[in-house]
Amino acid sequence: MTYLVAADLPRESAGRRFRDLLNRPGILQLPGAHNGMAALQAKAAGFDALYLSGAAMTASMGLPDLGIITVDEVAFFVRQIVRAAGLPLLVDADTGYGEALNVMHATRVFEDAGAGALHLEDQILPKKCGHLNDKKIADAHDMAAKVAAAAKARRNLVIIARTDAAASEGLDGAVARAKLYMEAGADAIFPEALNTAEMFRAFAERMPGVPLLANMTEFGKTPFFTATEFEAMGYAMVIWPVSSLRMANKAQAELYAAISRDGGTHKVVERMQTRTELYATIGLHDYEALDSSIVQTIVPAGMPQRR
Repeated sequence: MTYLVAADLPRESAGRRFRDLLNRPGILQLPGAHNGMAALQAKAAGFDALYLSGAAMTASMGLPDLGIITVDEVAFFVRQIVRAAGLPLLVDADTGYGEALNVMHATRVFEDAGAGALHLEDQILPKKCGHLNDKKIADAHDMAAKVAAAAKARRNLVIIARTDAAASEGLDGAVARAKLYMEAGADAIFPEALNTAEMFRAFAERMPGVPLLANMTEFGKTPFFTATEFEAMGYAMVIWPVSSLRMANKAQAELYAAISRDGGTHKVVERMQTRTELYATIGLHDYEALDSSIVQTIVPAGMPQRR
């Protein structure tokens, strides 16, 4: 049904449900969902959990991913995605929006908003996408303090520590940081911007027993690997962080170009989600059924023709 019916809501916390998924056999696949509609479509495709990317959030707001947005802005996205799909959600918490107390605040806000997991990165502000150049890396012990703060603030939330150190400190530096972050209370590690299969395998071999997350972003430093290939390399999770936004943005740009060129949408209407498909995705009739005062919507059959 819908999120309005309490009996249909999950009884376990999102954190426990995310942890249960992580403990299942096989790699946990986490497609990025940049809003509630994307979350519903990913759920319909059969995914059990989702990822909310800081890069996708900021881009959808018309902003660069430089640590500009606030905890409350992110919580708005968390709430709409969790409300729409009801799936455990991994949230990109950037650098934690400050120091230890700020990290604790973000952890509480995101968990209360319905997140199942978050990841913190060891950059300093202004932070950058992990696949860009000249990232400024935080002191490892300062980052460990943030991880410890998040672990202290969470109830059931899964804490994933991301390290961007491979580019500047090499694999040895990234592994050393990962071990320190695990000691501080992280549940899993996200080694960012590894660029060869050999690097992915080597990192996993040096972190035995630790759940690892792989980032399969497009147009970055990582070659294309499938979920099955990442699993074989020793990874427990994989994200496709901005893919949904990239596809939606490309289609949207083509729509506006068509309207400008043709004076209307008539040449691209066959590429649109139909009204019937839209209403089915958002469950319009389920909501109508909850309120007997609303007469069920009759969807027009196709596009009317000129006479």
